[in-house]
Amino acid sequence: MNEVSVSARKFHRLFDYLKRLELDVDAIAARARLSRQRILKLDEAETIPGQHYSRLYKEAVVEMQTLKQPLPWAAGVGSEAFELMCHCMIGARTLGDALVLAARYEKMVYPMIGHRVCLDVEGDTAILGYHIRFTERGAALVPDNWDRADYQDTVAKASGLLIWHALCGWLVGESLAIEQANISAPFLNSAYHESLSANFHSKVLFDAPDTNFSFSAEQLERRIVHTADSLREFLENAIYQLILIERKPASTSAAIKSLITIDLAVGLPSFSDIAAQLHMSESSLRRRLQGESTSYQQLKDEVRCQVAIDKLLNEDSKVADLSDYLGFTEPSSFVRSFKNWTGETPRTYREKIQALAQDLS
Repeated sequence: MNEVSVSARKFHRLFDYLKRLELDVDAIAARARLSRQRILKLDEAETIPGQHYSRLYKEAVVEMQTLKQPLPWAAGVGSEAFELMCHCMIGARTLGDALVLAARYEKMVYPMIGHRVCLDVEGDTAILGYHIRFTERGAALVPDNWDRADYQDTVAKASGLLIWHALCGWLVGESLAIEQANISAPFLNSAYHESLSANFHSKVLFDAPDTNFSFSAEQLERRIVHTADSLREFLENAIYQLILIERKPASTSAAIKSLITIDLAVGLPSFSDIAAQLHMSESSLRRRLQGESTSYQQLKDEVRCQVAIDKLLNEDSKVADLSDYLGFTEPSSFVRSFKNWTGETPRTYREKIQALAQDLS
């Protein structure tokens, strides 16, 4: 899979913006392990790995937060408030539940952060609205001599809505299919309009009464395919992960393995259960897995092997308990499967790893 990249122009624009805020741009770039001077020498059309931009943006947000102003761009991604909201959402079972929690959280902190989401359902259509208000404090992050100062409302609302679209996609493991995106702010230019349409994969209307996007309410029932562990990884590189979900087809295998792991304590989900949770027919899901050169049985075995090894080494679990937890009818079946996965019995495997650890200590 090719590396997701962004244009040098995005780096140049971010450097320019931070300079206008009178922040130490070279120091911010250095913390992101980048050379500002080398990047500025690149032609704007050249591309740079997206992970570099993600690191730079994260460090920029850390520095902007020292100004003690509400962050008006991109729904506050990279800020402490955004991270806490994500931790609030990750325990939800479905996308709808997660969005309700997010709306409650942002309503509570709205006086501090100046933006919030709300979820409405009208018949078969769900509408995710994004509200942001500029105050004198928030406007402190809009330099007068910045070329987008006159379009701050458009950029703030559009970038915030984009982040929410991408975040929903990350939560369910696949870009959310939306019907239309509405921006309650003026048209900026054709290039910006085309970029938004490409990212939303839908029509985009400016000067709309409200800022929101609409989608099938059925998608609210989609399962959250991530855990607290994968959330921590996401937050380390949030911008890159959000770019990735919009540009690259999601891995169905990864989503299924997450769902199996989440549900393992209450029993292995059936193939039909997984298909329903991913809002796919069983035949479509089977074709998708064939395209990824795997099968549901193989994915179940991979998850059970990983969980078994973790519990054997870190929790000193008994074979009988592990067998029951992983859905085997009897311990001997689990032992045979474990030997098939690793080449050794659970006891031999644990003793070998423990002996190796002692030799290295």
